[in-house]
Amino acid sequence: MLTVATDIDVLVRFGRALADPIRCRILLALREAPTYPADLADALGVSRTRLSNHLACLRDCGLVVAVPDGRRTRYELADERLGHALDDLRTAVVAVEADRTCVDADDKGCC
Repeated sequence: MLTVATDIDVLVRFGRALADPIRCRILLALREAPTYPADLADALGVSRTRLSNHLACLRDCGLVVAVPDGRRTRYELADERLGHALDDLRTAVVAVEADRTCVDADDKGCC
């Protein structure tokens, strides 16, 4: 059963999804068009196992859906508005100092 997430929950899920560069690349690829995991793994240059783990995370976050297509499964963004949100985030101006990173950069590998 699908439930509607709260505003905060949606942002937390989006943040979790965007916290990994491979998941970002997957979302940007799916923004262009739905695709199959094998094709996506080849396009991104990652193993199918690794891609599968990231797709599971994105499904758990509610950002992508798996659509049965005959004997295969195609992946696409759960809502077309996510593509617009990704475009807005991608083109947003982020004010950072060149010599600074996030406080958690060393521990969590961000920034």
